[in-house]
This record gives sequence, C-alpha cells and structure tokens, in this order.
Amino acid sequence: MSITGKIALVTGAGQGIGRGIALRLARDGADLALVDLDQAKLDAVAREIEALGRQATTFIADVSDREQVYAAVDHAERTLGGFDIIVNNAGISQVQPLLDVTPEEVERIYRINVQGVLWGIQAAARKFKARGTPGRIINASSIAGHDGFALLGVYSSTKFAVRALTQAAAKELAADGITVNAYCPGVVGTDMWVEIDKRMAEVTGAPVGATYKKYVEGIALGRAETPEDVAGLVAFLAGPDAAYMTGQAPLIDGGLVYR
Repeated sequence: MSITGKIALVTGAGQGIGRGIALRLARDGADLALVDLDQAKLDAVAREIEALGRQATTFIADVSDREQVYAAVDHAERTLGGFDIIVNNAGISQVQPLLDVTPEEVERIYRINVQGVLWGIQAAARKFKARGTPGRIINASSIAGHDGFALLGVYSSTKFAVRALTQAAAKELAADGITVNAYCPGVVGTDMWVEIDKRMAEVTGAPVGATYKKYVEGIALGRAETPEDVAGLVAFLAGPDAAYMTGQAPLIDGGLVYR
C-alpha cells in the first residue's frame, strides 16, 4: 500500500496516536508535516521520520483556531512541495458527569474535537481543489462516536459529531475526487487514557488503574490497543486500496464495541 512521494499532514503528531500515525505513513513512503503545540515533541518525531529516510517539517498550531489550521496546510504545501493527505487527529478527552459539565468545558472540547476537524476538512479540501488534485481526509472519531459512554457524555457527543461531519463532507466532496473517512480507536495505552483513568478514579472513587483494567478486560483480543494498531487502519485509509471508500468510520478496538 505504497504512498511513496505523497505529502501528509497529521495534527496532534507530537505524541501518542498522532506520533504513531506519522511514523507509519513515513514508513509507507510519505513525507510529513507535523502539527502540534509542543515544539520539542514535534522535533523529536521529525527526527524519527528523517531517520526513516523521509522528509518532515513541523508547525505549531492550535486546531481550534481556523486561521492556524489553514496556515498549517499552506506550510505543508509550501515546504514539502505538495499536499495529498490530512489526518485530523488532534483532540482532548473530558470525564465529567453530564449534570456537572460547565459551559466553558463544553466550549473548549467542541472547539478542539469538532471545530478542529471541521477546519481541517475545510483547509484540506480547499487546497486539493486549488491544486486540481484528489485527496484524502481522515478524521479521528472513537468507539465513543458509536456508543455514548457514561461520564464521557460530552466527549462522546463530539466524536458522534465527527462521524456526521465525515459523512456530510464525503457526500459534498466526492465529485472532486476527495475521500473523507474516520477511524474509531478504543482503549489505547497513551497519556490520554492515563488522564481518563485518573479522572474516573476521582469521580467514581475507584482505585487508579481500575477503570483502565475494566475496559481492557472487555476487549475480545485480550490486550490494550497501541498507537501502531490505530496507525495501520489510518495507513489503509490513506493508501490506494481505500480509493473506493468514503464516508465511513470503521472501529479499530480489538473487539469492544460492535456495529
């Protein structure tokens, strides 16, 4: 599934799933524009990509800011000489009973998880159209975009929204040769899940580690997910074998949520 010579932009690329996706796309032959908020982390991932023999450039951007997302896409094209794939991966979690969620918390998570994806869709699609080329838009949803989870209600709603944006964008952009899909990870052993577990312990009184253990024990394949597991699906969505796939949001969770 070679994507040799393609230019891909990954948001949230400094760590966790985003880093895993960026490294996998580089191994498959792409050059990478890495977007995040921490320059030191971005530089470390860029060095890993360059060690694989691919080009990497970094760009600091807050995905909740439309202008910054557009600037990141412009930077990718200008610096790497093209633009073919965007992975709207950046996002945050939120553990909070629905009755306790504040307006400020709702606004923050929607600006990042939903508006951040929307601005990425817009910026990428406009760039593909301006270049007169087809392109791939790949968005981060979640198992929580298929099943609303207790204490993750607002987070779940943002991931349902990503699926809706993915479907609508796929319908609007298909005539331009642009495919739009999402990926839906489960319980991934990253810093995000460390924070989810810690917050679950605070809210429920469960011991730290208990919530993570409970969810992992429910996975049919018997282990927590890795960023590399997620990256394999994203690599497929970015590659030639997914050329006839659009508007979809497949689960990649080891057998936890079934649809």
